[in-house]
Amino acid sequence: MPGGADLGYCRKLNGEGNRRITQYVERGGAYLGFCAGGYYASKRCEFEVGNPKLEVVGDRELAFYPGTCRGLAFPGFVYHSEHGARDAELKVDKTVLNEGAVPEVFRSYYNGGGVFVDAPKYKGRGVEILASYTEKLHVEPGEGAAAIVHCKVGDGAAILTGPHPEFAAVNLDPTADAVDFRRVVDSLTQDDKPRTDFVKACLIKLGLQVNQEQSTVPSLSRLHLTSMRPPDTSKIVNALRDIIVTEDGEEYIKDENDTFHLEKPSAWSLGKLNDALAEDQKDKIDQDDGAEDRILDYSTVVKRVIIHENEQPTSKETPYFNHHAYFANLKHYQSANKDVNPDFGRNLLYGEVVTSTNTMLEKNTQLLRRLPSGFTATATVQVAGRGRGSNVWVSPAGSLMFSLVVRHDMSLMPKAPVVFLQYLAALAIVEGINSYDIGYRDFPIKLKWPNDIYARDPSQGSSTKPYVKIGGILVNSHYSSTEYLSVVGIGLNTTNALPTTSLAALTPTHLPAITPEKLLARLVTTFSSLYSRFRMTGFDREFEEMYYKYWLHTDQIVTLEAEGGIKARIKGITRDWGLLVAEELGWEDRPTGKTLQLQSDSNSFDFFKGLLKRKV
Repeated sequence: MPGGADLGYCRKLNGEGNRRITQYVERGGAYLGFCAGGYYASKRCEFEVGNPKLEVVGDRELAFYPGTCRGLAFPGFVYHSEHGARDAELKVDKTVLNEGAVPEVFRSYYNGGGVFVDAPKYKGRGVEILASYTEKLHVEPGEGAAAIVHCKVGDGAAILTGPHPEFAAVNLDPTADAVDFRRVVDSLTQDDKPRTDFVKACLIKLGLQVNQEQSTVPSLSRLHLTSMRPPDTSKIVNALRDIIVTEDGEEYIKDENDTFHLEKPSAWSLGKLNDALAEDQKDKIDQDDGAEDRILDYSTVVKRVIIHENEQPTSKETPYFNHHAYFANLKHYQSANKDVNPDFGRNLLYGEVVTSTNTMLEKNTQLLRRLPSGFTATATVQVAGRGRGSNVWVSPAGSLMFSLVVRHDMSLMPKAPVVFLQYLAALAIVEGINSYDIGYRDFPIKLKWPNDIYARDPSQGSSTKPYVKIGGILVNSHYSSTEYLSVVGIGLNTTNALPTTSLAALTPTHLPAITPEKLLARLVTTFSSLYSRFRMTGFDREFEEMYYKYWLHTDQIVTLEAEGGIKARIKGITRDWGLLVAEELGWEDRPTGKTLQLQSDSNSFDFFKGLLKRKV
């Protein structure tokens, strides 16, 4: 729960919202409240008592901390500014925070937070002090000077903070109009590692698995456009010719979301090495300049695309993706299946570090309208990966991330609605993995409606949660006169390091190892084969049976949140529009005779809790 002002949380969440949060935490969940999120989860909030402009006083419903959070811990706070911000020194109690690399003392960004009054007195009620202020406070703290506390809540826990240990100095503007703020930022920069170590220790305390390696969000890399036959790359460029503009002798595509700078490999001659290095440095500067408070708007960064018309990229140019291995496997899988459309996967856009393969295709409609069906974009790292709704995340190396362009003719809609593309993608993942190589036929992989991929984790034994999520699907479609232009995005944990669960971690050691190049080729050709048949038959009985073979929900009893909390039994999906079919249950889980059909765009499935929730 982030900082800001907790009265907004009260207006939105009091009553039912707080009941759900409490239920979630009490059942084993975790709550992490920073600053206002800490005030909000205390039994009582006292903020600037006696100050008519700022005073906020009152009881709070969550009451994870059974006492009062009182502020300002330090004076000078002004909303939406750095006035009153400081580098607060915190002393860590290593007797209660003792896993991972834990600092003794560190400085944290502070701007308007409180102190947890009399925290030591609540030790018998499950409260532990993780860190305390070391400096004189502006308000009466009672016993102790607790800045960050851990509170036991049923089977779960909450960590509440007064300061902002989640704030990295790089996200602060040292030129902000506030006294001495540059010194504050410099001080926080020096303590960034102990701050990070402290936050990791807090996450471990909440029961999360934490990778102790240091990592930063990398800069965007160049993109490489190539084809199975390199000369065919020129056909892609020619199809884009009417949207290419020339400025100072350089070619650009300026689309709705991104600007692409088109380059030829010849630009990388040794004679231009100094210019290339200077341009690399300029790229990094441009990326910094595009940021507000150094939080980057990637749409302002020019994406540089190298056009490979004579030969495929070498391993030196793309050390994390072997183009020759990919195209060799693509050719092998295509030759083994006569139903495969040879255009799928033959044109490839690859980047070591990109924003999002889905965004680059789907959000740039001029580019999308000119790309052939089967055009594929993939990356090693995504710094702005997209999920359903507004979900965005950094996808690290080890994940297979790619997007396919599908041009679905309107004449197919009565028999083969475009909504089924997400189901075909799910089937392609399962069937593709099961046919990846010898020994993979029984790989324990399943589908969660409507767009998640799960695998059985053998380390869970007889656990009530034997399956773990390893991937997801996102399909976006645009209507364009005679066809739907769809971008099918797939993300799959492939060779990720622990604690991420990946295919490699679940693969028996005696089976051939999974590589991203071979797996991409297998998934693309499998999707192509399924899509070719779908165009002819629609989502027929054979498709339906294949889908049910792999999904997790047959006869599962769930609670339908959007229908007033009624219970229902999942029966399947409709073959016309892919709606989830559920039969209402009454007394003793007996069918009432009422059947419901639910859309994937309006609902999300919490499989393990048996809850179908309204998607927000």
